Amino acid sequence: MSAYWIAHVTIHNLEQYKQYMALAPLAFEKYNAKFLARGGNSICMEGKSYERHVIIEFADLETAQACYHSEEYAKARLARQDCADVMISIVESLKSLDL
Repeated sequence: MSAYWIAHVTIHNLEQYKQYMALAPLAFEKYNAKFLARGGNSICMEGKSYERHVIIEFADLETAQACYHSEEYAKARLARQDCADVMISIVESLKSLDL
C-alpha cells in the first residue's frame, strides 16, 4: 500500500537551502520516490501557513520511513538545518474507498 510524505516548508535562507536541494534527490532516487506536488500555488485554509508544500509517493510506509532515516537524507536534513521551517508527516494511503 502506497505511503506519502507530506511536507510543508518555509525557507529563510535560500542559498543554504540550495545545499539541501542538491542532496535530497539522492535519497528520493534511491527509494523510487514520485513527486505528486512540489511548490506551486497554494492556499492555507487553516493552521500555520508555509510557503511550499510537497507530496511525495513511496511504494509503502516502510520505504517512506527508510528514505527519511537514510544516510542520504540525513545529510540533506543537516544541510537544511536552521535555514527553513519544516513539518513532515508520513501517511499511508487508504486501504479501501469503502469507509
